[in-house]
Amino acid sequence: MNTLIKSGRIVTAVDDYIADIFIDGESVTTIGKTLDMEADVVIDAAGKLVFPGGIDPHTHMELPFGGTHSEDDFFTGTRAWRILGKTA
Repeated sequence: MNTLIKSGRIVTAVDDYIADIFIDGESVTTIGKTLDMEADVVIDAAGKLVFPGGIDPHTHMELPFGGTHSEDDFFTGTRAWRILGKTA
């Protein structure tokens, strides 16, 4: 399956610009100003931030902060990893 993300604000470690991203399977294969490619899924990301290839490992689980408490515990916060057959 492939996905085309259109008109998103692309943010990388060194760049920040508006463009399209083509993802083939699980890999970003093309980034360009106006991509005209057939895709199984097309997402309109106008006005949204897109971080190609980014993974945010920063999480707050069972952590009190500023008089509040995180909604996730270690079970719910790592559930996505378990669904994918990985361990957190």
